[in-house]
Amino acid sequence: MKRFFKYFAVLAVVALAASCACKDDYGYVVKAGKIVYNTPDRPADQQSMLGFAAEPIEHVRVGLIGLGDRGTGAVWRFPYIKDATIVALCDLYPERVERAQGILEELGAPRAIHEFSGPEGYKELCELPDVDLVYLAVPWQLHTPIAVYAMEHGKHAAIEVPAATSIKECWDLVNTSERTRKHCMMLENCCYDFFELTCLNMIQQGLFGEVVHVEGSYCHNLEPYWDNYQGDWRMTYNKDHHGDVYPTHGIGPVCQDLNIHRGDKMDVLVSMDTDAFAGQDKADERYGKGVVEKYANGDNTSTLIRTRKGKTILIEHRVVTPQPYSRMYQVQGTKGYANKYPNEGLALGGASIKDVAYDNLDAEEFMSDAERDALMQAYKFGFVSEIEDLARKVGGHGGMDFIMDYRLIYCLHHGLPLDQDVYDAAEWSSLVELTEVSINHGSMPVVMPDFTRGEWDQTPGLTFAMAE
Repeated sequence: MKRFFKYFAVLAVVALAASCACKDDYGYVVKAGKIVYNTPDRPADQQSMLGFAAEPIEHVRVGLIGLGDRGTGAVWRFPYIKDATIVALCDLYPERVERAQGILEELGAPRAIHEFSGPEGYKELCELPDVDLVYLAVPWQLHTPIAVYAMEHGKHAAIEVPAATSIKECWDLVNTSERTRKHCMMLENCCYDFFELTCLNMIQQGLFGEVVHVEGSYCHNLEPYWDNYQGDWRMTYNKDHHGDVYPTHGIGPVCQDLNIHRGDKMDVLVSMDTDAFAGQDKADERYGKGVVEKYANGDNTSTLIRTRKGKTILIEHRVVTPQPYSRMYQVQGTKGYANKYPNEGLALGGASIKDVAYDNLDAEEFMSDAERDALMQAYKFGFVSEIEDLARKVGGHGGMDFIMDYRLIYCLHHGLPLDQDVYDAAEWSSLVELTEVSINHGSMPVVMPDFTRGEWDQTPGLTFAMAE
């Protein structure tokens, strides 16, 4: 435990020094009642990563850092992906590394060649010559520092969510990826949920008409899980910060629906929160009454975003109050509507449906389960149909984690652009700081940074690259 806190203390000093040094580049000013962030010019030695495709990798050698719940899940999944092998494992504690080796053996996969532990072990892994992809599943505050180190040492980086916790970190990821020409993908698994993927295809095929409003959230009572976070890092972050500290499960899929930085961009954000009624009670229970003078994170945080093309997004965050799990996921178009929680539903006008015959559809009511299921089957992406059975067998949040890993390796193996790029990672993660800043300024509007530096309309929509 002492090693853990020492590790964080060193990183905190480095991060503080870096943030102070770069304040002019990544800070904000208040103009005409809005918070406006500076967009630094792209340095001469950097190039845009939009549509970037690296050289094909015949067999992707994976180095996995962080072997808690998420990292261990990846160890269970990768042996089922034929074009990848875990060759290196790293965790703060060596016993976790050995546990992961045992999982590989149980699945009939070779043990990882390299093992590392301790607070500096990640550096040794990133410096290996025989690793192509560094896969990170560590506490949030370590995501960006380790990903940057990996890219600077010639590795592609895949980062658990959120990829960054500050605007400076978002720019660090963008700038490092652009400079090193290495992929940096945030592992936003909810973009690979079966329902959300199929709705995306329906949107792209025009079933919803013009999408005008979308909603997403992370509503998950974490009461059973707080003790799982080593060193209490997650509760600590929540008690110290206002805002939507975990936005990407909600914002990721709906940004894909709206082609964010692929024809549209998020322009202005406004966020507000409730007081921390349940949060303060939880802190008093956990640490002793009065130890935490004021728990920062509100019981509910709501964020509204308007895009350049006049669409709106609602994102919510709730983790300390009792409620059924929900990411909301709602899509409102001019010709139809989709809703994932609490029950999957579609409401479409018959005129918007092509290639599948339905009678008596009324867009003011959900279609029947049978009609919905038939439509979902008809509009399933081809790559999903190919691997769905295996994904459901291997699992990982119902199979979406496996699809995410499969697509990541598929694109690296074939030398294709990834489904999610570094700008997705920065845009979606930027809500962590932007929502807090908005709340701290009385819910003042925030002009959202453009991490593409003006190139948000140069890519004609989201596509899933496929080998010929």
